[in-house]
Amino acid sequence: MSRASNIYQLGIKELWSLWRDPIMLVLIIYTFSVAIYIAATAIPDSLHKAAIAIVDEDGSPLSGRIISAFYPPHFMAPVLVSLKEVDPGMDAGKFTFALDIPPEFQRDVLAGGIPTIQLNVDATRMSQAFIGSSYIEQIVLSEVNEFVQRYRGSAVPPVELSMRVRFNPSLTPVWFGSLMELVSNLTMLSVILTGAALIREREHGTIEHLLVMPVTPGEIMLAKVWSMGLVTLIASIFSLSFIVQGLLQVPIEGSLVLFFFSAALHLFATTSLGISMAMLARTMPQFGLLVVLILLPMDVLSGGTTPRESMPEIAQYIMLLAPTTHFVSIAQAVLFRGAGFEVVWPQMLALLLIGSSLFVLSRHRFRKIISTLA
Repeated sequence: MSRASNIYQLGIKELWSLWRDPIMLVLIIYTFSVAIYIAATAIPDSLHKAAIAIVDEDGSPLSGRIISAFYPPHFMAPVLVSLKEVDPGMDAGKFTFALDIPPEFQRDVLAGGIPTIQLNVDATRMSQAFIGSSYIEQIVLSEVNEFVQRYRGSAVPPVELSMRVRFNPSLTPVWFGSLMELVSNLTMLSVILTGAALIREREHGTIEHLLVMPVTPGEIMLAKVWSMGLVTLIASIFSLSFIVQGLLQVPIEGSLVLFFFSAALHLFATTSLGISMAMLARTMPQFGLLVVLILLPMDVLSGGTTPRESMPEIAQYIMLLAPTTHFVSIAQAVLFRGAGFEVVWPQMLALLLIGSSLFVLSRHRFRKIISTLA
């Protein structure tokens, strides 16, 4: 009971220290509100209301089909312009794409020739230019192929591929971006808060006060783990409820209780990692550099940004030692696909083992540091 009381009282001390640190409070609020909203909506992965102008020098039924194929939400209604209006319009930023259909285009297509269509792109709008070029190419080729098949009466192929998108039927990038940003920020903030709490003890000289108290290194560590983990968990609950589900209207398929229980296991591992990093760094700038060197590869290679299957096998095996890999897998399975405990229990067990190993190593290192200070 005395140990539990010590852990509780030390944790309350950490919470009061955090409450008196306005910079950290602003960081917590920003990370779980504005940062998630910006990451989910700032740079879409799909084209949205791109301005396009079309020069129809053919005036044929085929060119009319091509013009009618561009419509919202990917494109705005096409603007028909003359060839002389293309350059001034693009210089003025009136449209991002200008498609020039040459004269006698339909005749050349039906004659079996290989006519070309010129596409002018405003590359200063990088995201739209890169994605939109491939969109326009696919649309034009699709319309030409359908027109030629109907005109020539080509036989319908015996096999047709029918694509059905599961879990995100409309391919809305906000759904994926907001949830993965929440997972990334939860990891980052738990490491920063725990590490900053330990470094604050060093910089303020209060670590010596703890040495004369009847507390053990394990109790000091557990106090920091539960207090900073609790703050991060509450912030993530608020963010998921009011920002992700409320403001961004992202549907959640699985059990939130299962997700937040897994998040608690993940926080146990990341807060222990934060203490380990704080013991390697002597100042906050050094700790900041360590955060960049360690968390950035963990975030990129955990599967939240790109699928793990597309990475080299050696990277996949190495990243099994990182808690973020297993937590991202749990988050995607529970929140996107509605998976239950019977599906994610191996990842939860891995989080528990990784967290316990990091805690034991951190405790051993913490004992050594305290012994040198004593």
